Amino acid sequence: MPIAAASNGRPAEFPTHRGRQTQAAIDAAARTVIARKGILATTIADIAAEAGRSSASFYNYYDSKEAMVRQWALRFRDEANERARSVTGHGLSNRERAHEAAAAHWHTYRNRLAEVISVSQLAMVNDDFAQYWAEICDIPISFIAETVRRAQTKGYCPGDDPQLIAEAIVAMFNQFCYIQLSRSTDGELDDQACIQTLANIYYRAIFATEGH
Repeated sequence: MPIAAASNGRPAEFPTHRGRQTQAAIDAAARTVIARKGILATTIADIAAEAGRSSASFYNYYDSKEAMVRQWALRFRDEANERARSVTGHGLSNRERAHEAAAAHWHTYRNRLAEVISVSQLAMVNDDFAQYWAEICDIPISFIAETVRRAQTKGYCPGDDPQLIAEAIVAMFNQFCYIQLSRSTDGELDDQACIQTLANIYYRAIFATEGH
């Protein structure tokens, strides 16, 4: 007997190990297909085929692909918040904090690429997902804007708008991570080189002085 999804789009509690395995297989398949095709071009049939299940199996767990991504978005937002805490620790130098910020952003994308693609693409056509995406991006933007304000008290970034600098850096981070991760295959990327590149750009954008 099919197990219906909850009315709010969240899957019901599954009493069997097999049910949990099937949902995990569907989620894994969806992540694979979405990372390759994007959420807008992905169909339920694509996900089911990748999972080796029937399309009907998908609807035992989710009302729609949007309902599935809505769950992902909430988990992704919580994870992004958790990773951001490492950046706000006391005792870090400006360079160390830049590195922590870059690493947090990179690892979030590395671990949640399908979620990032799904939420950002659905944000273009759905107000709820636009809000989710804004909340996710606001985490690093708020931190970087505050970093710029503190830096300005020490003479850095004179005359610049902290919010605009923060939004520009986060937009660059987002696009860089997406381009690098969406076109790579396993084992192909040098994570540390990518993180260091982001950290250097972040640091220089805020703390570089003219002539240095």
